Amino acid sequence: MKRILVAEDEAAIREFIVINLKRSGYTVTEAENGLEALNQYNAANGDFDVVLLDIMMPEMDGIEVCKRLREKSSGLGIIILTAKTEEMDKVTGLLVGADDYVTKPFSPAELMARVDAVHRRVVMNSAEPQKQKRVIELGEFVLDIRSRTLTKNGQLIDLTQVEFQIMEYFFTNPGAALSRTDILKEVWGESYYGEEKIVDVNIRRLRMKIEDSPSTPKHLATVWGLGYKWIE
Repeated sequence: MKRILVAEDEAAIREFIVINLKRSGYTVTEAENGLEALNQYNAANGDFDVVLLDIMMPEMDGIEVCKRLREKSSGLGIIILTAKTEEMDKVTGLLVGADDYVTKPFSPAELMARVDAVHRRVVMNSAEPQKQKRVIELGEFVLDIRSRTLTKNGQLIDLTQVEFQIMEYFFTNPGAALSRTDILKEVWGESYYGEEKIVDVNIRRLRMKIEDSPSTPKHLATVWGLGYKWIE
């Protein structure tokens, strides 16, 4: 069962989203404000694969709901809905734990492509990875692919699904310069509709978690004009 929680205060937009999700086989729970979304999540004991959150909602905005949901679950797929004028909200949403964002107005095809991509990632990451090499050690870091965890000097670093996949890509290609396009295709998929900016925001978020000094990173290095690379 593909389970999704949709939080959108505008009834017409929510109905449009729900219709398209149901046509694609999702079981949908609706909320018309942020507080109701959080209550729905708690009432279902977090039994959702993906949550779709509008940014501007009464009672509690989407950023705060996203933050609270991410604290509850690192495996939940979270997509935020923003207007074109809410550029900073996109970045803030990603920094507090959203996996992706969709900008209004959007087509049914774009919406479903983004939701399906996040749902696939959630399902894939919840299954036991069938990989021969289960653990990758690079300096003080240990990436355990089976348990999907990253530790630094033995201390667990809390990662979202997207962040783990990015780190897995770097750890399986240490020292290699990876372009934003490479990372986007590897983590978000070949058919991803969005902008490469989402890669930069996730790298920024990762640096805050793994670097001793995020403003002067020594591991997640920028390759100017291209992308990033992992330095051991």
